[in-house]
Amino acid sequence: MAELRNFNELVRNFSKEADFLTIYIEEAHPNDEWRFDNNYDIYQHVTLEDRVKAARHLSEAGVESPIVLDNVKNTASVAYGGLPERLYIILDGIIVYEGGPGPFGYHVNEVEDWLTKYNGEESNGRA
Repeated sequence: MAELRNFNELVRNFSKEADFLTIYIEEAHPNDEWRFDNNYDIYQHVTLEDRVKAARHLSEAGVESPIVLDNVKNTASVAYGGLPERLYIILDGIIVYEGGPGPFGYHVNEVEDWLTKYNGEESNGRA
């Protein structure tokens, strides 16, 4: 939950400079596969309806960016190597920042640093 608080703070601090989007992908720790004791009661998604139900947990947890869902073939997850979680910055259709896979490569502060630097360069006419 600390990472969610950090992410939400990033969204609030940079919402005028950047558009944020959370893509809900396949479940990293479903009950029927690699379960942890403190998991939500979520099974691996078989249908889009399953994914919608699971994504509601994320919404109810208070994610402050729009949430969209990957399809059940996990196209976005496969294309971006998103499992279990990952941060990207895409500028004019080009990936300019690719964070490491979470949880160990999930560094909201790196995104904040990039956005801060970019906004400084943009305001100085160098972006």
